Amino acid sequence: MSSTIPTAPPAPVPFWEAFKYWLKLGFISFGGPAGQISMMHQELVEKRRWISEHRFLHALNYCMVLPGPEAIQLAIYIGWLMHGVLGGIVAGMLFFLPALVLLTSLSWIYIAFGDLPVVAGVLYGIKPAVTAIVVFAAYRIGSKALKNAVLWAVAAAAFVAIFVFDAPFPAIVLAAAILGAIGGRLAPDKFKAGGGHGGSNKTYGPALIDDHTPVPEHARFSWARVTIFLAAGLGIGLAVFALLLTLYGWQGTLTQMGWFFTKAAFLTIGGAYAVLPYVYQGGVEQYGWLTGLQMIDGLALGETTPGPLIMVVTYVGFIGGWTKQVFGGELLALGGIAGALVATFFTFLPSFLFILVGGPAIEASRHDIKLSAPLSAITAAVVGVIINLAVFFAWHVLWPQATTTAPLAGGFEWFSLVVGIAAFLALWRYKLDIMKVIGVCAVAGLAWVFVLKPLFG
Repeated sequence: MSSTIPTAPPAPVPFWEAFKYWLKLGFISFGGPAGQISMMHQELVEKRRWISEHRFLHALNYCMVLPGPEAIQLAIYIGWLMHGVLGGIVAGMLFFLPALVLLTSLSWIYIAFGDLPVVAGVLYGIKPAVTAIVVFAAYRIGSKALKNAVLWAVAAAAFVAIFVFDAPFPAIVLAAAILGAIGGRLAPDKFKAGGGHGGSNKTYGPALIDDHTPVPEHARFSWARVTIFLAAGLGIGLAVFALLLTLYGWQGTLTQMGWFFTKAAFLTIGGAYAVLPYVYQGGVEQYGWLTGLQMIDGLALGETTPGPLIMVVTYVGFIGGWTKQVFGGELLALGGIAGALVATFFTFLPSFLFILVGGPAIEASRHDIKLSAPLSAITAAVVGVIINLAVFFAWHVLWPQATTTAPLAGGFEWFSLVVGIAAFLALWRYKLDIMKVIGVCAVAGLAWVFVLKPLFG
C-alpha cells in the first residue's frame, strides 16, 4: 500500500476551485459538527491533500477552545490559510448560507401550515427522536469528557444548578471555568483535556499546506492586522446594532435579538447542544419569542437540514419575528425573515473575528493551547446542562399538556415513549445515521396519526 502514497504535493488550488468545494460542503454538511469535521478531514486531508493532518488538527484544537461552532470555524480557518481573508469569509459564509435559506423556508412552512394533519404527524414522530438525539449527545460527550469522579461531580453540580435552581447558563460556564483553572493547578491529573483531538498516525502523502510549509504572508502575525480586523469586525457589528437601536429602540424585538444572540455566540463552548439551554432560557422564558414545544420542533428541523446545528437560531429568530409581528400583522413573513437574518448575523460574526484576529497568533505559535483544565471542566458542566435539556424535552414530549404548576397534567404519550426508546437504541446500539432515524420516526408519526390512533382511540 505504501507505493500508492503520493510523493509530491498537489498543485496550487485556484480560488474558484476552493469556492466550489465550500459551496458543495454547505449543501451536504449533515451529521452535526462531528460529521462535518469528518467530511472535511476526509476530503481536504486524505483525498485532496490541501492541508496536512498536523496542520488540520492544530487548527481544529484552536477552534475547539473557542466559543462558537467549531466546524464552521475550522472551515473559515482553512479557507483563510489557503486564500487569505476573502478565502476565510467565503468558506464560512458558504458553510451556512444554504442552511439559512432552507431553514428559513422550513420555518415559514412550519408556522404557516403546522396545523395540517400531515405536518402534525411528521412532527409527532420527530419530537421523541429529537429527545433521543439529545440524550445520545449527552452520552457521547460524557463518555469522552467524564474521565474521573471529579468531572462527574462537576457534571452533576451543573445539572442540579440549572434543573433545581434555574441558574443561568453563563454563570454555570463561568463557575466551571474558574473551578477548572483552580483544579488544573491543584490536581492537574483530574482535569486533563477532554475536548482535544490527537493525530491518527496515518500518512496521506505531502500536502499543499504541509507540516513544515512556511506560514503564508497573509497569515503572519502583526499587531497592525489584529487592530484592523478587530476594528472592522467590531465596527460592522456595532453599526448593524446601532441601526436596529435607532429604528426600533432598546426594547424592540430585533434589537433584543441582536443583543441576545451576540451573548449566545460567546457561550457556545462545547458545541450547539451546550448553548441550546441558554437559547431556550432566553427565547422561551425571557422574551417569549416561541414556546417550549416550538423549540423542540425547531431542533427537529435543525437536525434535518445541512449546516451547523447552531443554525437553530435562524429558526428561533424567524418564529420570534413572526410571533412579535415586528413589521405588523400584514407582513408576518417579512418580520420572520428579518428575525432570522438578525439572529444568524449576530451568532456567526464573532466566529469570523476569532479566526481572522487569532489565527495568525496560532500559526506563529504552533504549540498546544494551555486551556485544557478550564475546557475540561466546562465540557463536564456542559454534559450536565445537556442532560437537563433532555429531561425538559422528554417532559414536554411525554406530557404535552403539562405545565410547571401541574407537571404531569394531561394524558401520557406512550407511543412517543416507544418511539424515543427505539430511536435511542438505533443511535446507540446500532449506530444508525441521524437522518435515517429521523426519517423512520417521521413515518411512525404519520402512521400513528392516520392509522393507529384512530384504531386505539
